[in-house]
Amino acid sequence: MSIQWYPGHMNAARKKAAEAMEKTDMIIEVLDARVPQASRNPMIEELRTFRQRPCLKILNKSDLADPIATQKWLDFYNKQKGVHAVALSCKKPSDVAKIPGLSLKIAPHRGTALKPLRIMIMGIPNVGKSTLMNALLKKRVAKVGDEPAVTKMQQRLYLGNNMVLTDTPGMMWPKIEHPSDGLMLAASHAIGSNALIEEEVATFLADIILMHYPKLLTARYGFPTEGIDGVSVIEGVALRRGFRIKGGELDLEKAAHTFLQDYRTGAIGRISLETPESRIALLASFQPPPSLSDVEDDSEEDAPEENRDDTFSRRR
Repeated sequence: MSIQWYPGHMNAARKKAAEAMEKTDMIIEVLDARVPQASRNPMIEELRTFRQRPCLKILNKSDLADPIATQKWLDFYNKQKGVHAVALSCKKPSDVAKIPGLSLKIAPHRGTALKPLRIMIMGIPNVGKSTLMNALLKKRVAKVGDEPAVTKMQQRLYLGNNMVLTDTPGMMWPKIEHPSDGLMLAASHAIGSNALIEEEVATFLADIILMHYPKLLTARYGFPTEGIDGVSVIEGVALRRGFRIKGGELDLEKAAHTFLQDYRTGAIGRISLETPESRIALLASFQPPPSLSDVEDDSEEDAPEENRDDTFSRRR
């Protein structure tokens, strides 16, 4: 299943963000720590690099993500030019309190009463931008909800005398290139429920968790995981929770919804759906085939065997 979700207001939001970035000193990009690269909007990177603005990447919801995978992502992003990455939870005041100081270090030429530091907060829907805004300002200024695309308009707010924050609506991009990215975003609730089939998303999620975190499934739901697939996981959830429809058949729709909610709230455990290594493997699998001339040039040489590392280390 290929998931695409690009509501009309997001195109207008992109145009306004491009205009506002001209008068912005730095970008705070909020990512989902469980799916950092899948939740990175390539349009934000294009706008930022065009204006040569430094970026503080916040891997939010890090309390729900696998800490080993999160550290790998921090190492990955902190090697990039003009980028500083941190992992935190925007729901924890002590974590959010670090952000103003980090921002001033990234743009030390601003941050005075005469030249306040102008910060634009960006990211895809439902990654925690509004929660971050409210926590920074210590009051409810942005609408927060458990559905993607709650924020529809750009707003500009003052953080003391030295910082100006611009909150932007969550922006998707017109086409999600890799189907697995769409499924990971759907599982993590960054895509509206009207654009997906929950049973398919839950099965995809179950397959990943089976591969890398099987013990968490057993601990949560009480069934063994040897020799089963994602569909069997959803059936197992239905059996364990007693979800049935009229006639006694398993209610797989309700089981899928429950399973997704358990992942989203961290009830299953701390789970990451991608790592830098799995991302490299994904991109390699989408490389275009060699041209005819390339094949002819290499015809006398032995073709190298394809060696792909396991996308995750088996820690459990």
